[in-house]
Parts: sequence; structure tokens; C-alpha cells
Amino acid sequence: MNGANSSSPLSANPKLWAWLAIGAVIVALLVLLSPILAPFLAGAIFAYILNPLVGRIAGRRVNRTVAVVLVLLLCLVALVALLLVVLPLFAKEFRMMAERLPAFLDWLNRVAAPWLAQHLGREIQFDLGMLKQLLGGALQSNQDLVPRLLGSVHIGGMALLGIAVNLLLIPVVLFFLLRDWRGIVARAEHLIPRHQIDRARIILSEIDAVLAEFLRGQLLVMLVMSAYFVGALWLAGLEFALPIGLLTGMLVFIPYVGAIAGFVLGTIAALLQFGSLAELAWVWLAFVAGQMLEGMVVTPWLVGERIGLHPVAVIFALLAFGQLFGFFGILLALPASAALLVALRHLRRAYLESSLYTGKQ
Repeated sequence: MNGANSSSPLSANPKLWAWLAIGAVIVALLVLLSPILAPFLAGAIFAYILNPLVGRIAGRRVNRTVAVVLVLLLCLVALVALLLVVLPLFAKEFRMMAERLPAFLDWLNRVAAPWLAQHLGREIQFDLGMLKQLLGGALQSNQDLVPRLLGSVHIGGMALLGIAVNLLLIPVVLFFLLRDWRGIVARAEHLIPRHQIDRARIILSEIDAVLAEFLRGQLLVMLVMSAYFVGALWLAGLEFALPIGLLTGMLVFIPYVGAIAGFVLGTIAALLQFGSLAELAWVWLAFVAGQMLEGMVVTPWLVGERIGLHPVAVIFALLAFGQLFGFFGILLALPASAALLVALRHLRRAYLESSLYTGKQ
């Protein structure tokens, strides 16, 4: 057997090794730089979303920098308007919850305290005086509480400072990416090997189509589920239906987080308002039905199978991106996974047609 016949397809294809090495370097850089990549990834995804609007404004003989500033101002106005609507609602609801705290403590004494006495053999009375006494005892029994609190404030302050820096970086990154979007895309396209440029354009166009469908569908899902949760919680008699329903519906774009947050808030509000497990069951039913409706009807109908991710792949993507990039990684997990899936489909097709798979020279 001569040397040509003994060589494997893998060893006969140095370009494959080069691409594998490039891929390994990119993955290593992502892992090493993951603590600082979150604001840049968030800025990039927002730039991708807002770029068509900037392009339309710039197409009307407006300087692109001016168009970017106008779009960012529009986003800021929309955010401020949303906060002006939502924050007073939450402030009002929290004030009402504080006013009803004594009634909730009375319910605990009537329902929870007898159950604890029967099953645990402990007599407990829930009242504001007891809470103040427990707090005072904790303060007196922990002489080193102040130093520990100062230490935790220092650690928490550093964490808050990091979050603030990341939040301030996002609009800066977003501005420069939007302003230079066309140049960045042109330079990136120039780096693609010329014999692969047509295939790369096809892949990028498919990724763009998948992301566009995903974003439009997810926005519709958020609107539909917000309307559902507000209506369902209102029918259940919950006075906090509007803020809790809006929050739960708007957070459905973060898988599982919106449902859990809404369920916890709804449970607390129902306990404070009703003080009865019968009424609480209707609130729970609204959330369970909403989760089933969103997962089995609304999302498949409005988003469908366009991104083609298996539920196990969704969970893995959320955990992996969250581990690498934190909270922003969870936000970007599904659209980024959908984009990667398109590339993997083309990679699989190329692999099945290659000599590495067929064994043909």
C-alpha cells in the first residue's frame, strides 16, 4: 500500500485542521473573555434589531449619525414612558400590600399557626410585635453584625458597580455599532474566503430570516400573554392583576423566569388579599393554564418550529449561555442558538459531502 492510499482523509485535508484550530481559538477566547462580553453582546443584538430602522431614516437623506441619535432618543422616550406607567402601579400595589400586612398576619394565626401547633408541636403567634422582637433579638445576639453587614455592603456595592458599568456600556456600544454597521459588515464580509463567499451569504441570509421571524414572533407572544395574564388574574379577583399580569407577560421572552416570577408575586398578592386557599387556587390555576397556553398553543402558533430547537436543547442553551455570559446570556440564548443551528445544518451538509465522511479521495 503506497503512501497516498494510506493517508486518511483527515490528514490529507490541512484546511480542515486550520478551520478546527480557528474554531478552538474562538471558543477559548469566548470562555476567557466571558466576564466582559455581556454588554458587547447585548449592544450587538440591540444594534441588529434597530439597524433596519436606522437604515430607513438614513435613507431619507439624513446623516447616519443623526439617524442613530434619533433612534436612541426614541428608545429612551419609550423606556421612560413605560416606567412612568408601570412604576406608579407597582408603588400603589406595594403600599396596599403593606396596609394589608396585619390582615395577612391574622390569617397566618388562624390557619398556619394551628397547623404548626398540630404537626410540629410549637405554639407560634404571628404579629408585628413578634417580628420586631425577632429583629431586635437578632441585632442584640450578633455583636459582629455591623462589620459583616459592612462587608456585605462592600461586596454588594462592587457587584452593583459592575452592573452599572455594564448597563452604561450597552448604549455606548450600541451607538458605535449602529453608526458603523455598514462598514463593520463590509469588513467582516471581506475576510470571508472568496471561494466561500456565496455559501456564506446564503447562510447569513438564512440566519437573518430565522432571527427576524423569532423576534417578531416573540414580540407577539409577549403581547398575547400579557393580555391573557391580566385578564385571567382579573377574573380570579386579584386586585394586583394589571402590574403582575403585565410583568409576567413581558418576561415570557426569558424562558421559565417570567412564569416563576409571576407565580411567586401572584401567590404573595393573593395571600395578602384573600387569606384563603380557595381563592388562591384560582390564581394558581390562571398561571398553570397560562404556562400551558404559552408553551403548547401561543408560542408554537406565533413562533412555530422556525428555530427548530428541541426542548432539551433549549434548556442546555439557557444554562450554557447563562454560565458564560450571565443574565444577558440567558436573554441571548435562544436567538443565538437559532443562528448557530443554521450554521450547523450547513456544516453537517458539508461534512456528509466531504471525503472525511465518504472516504473518497
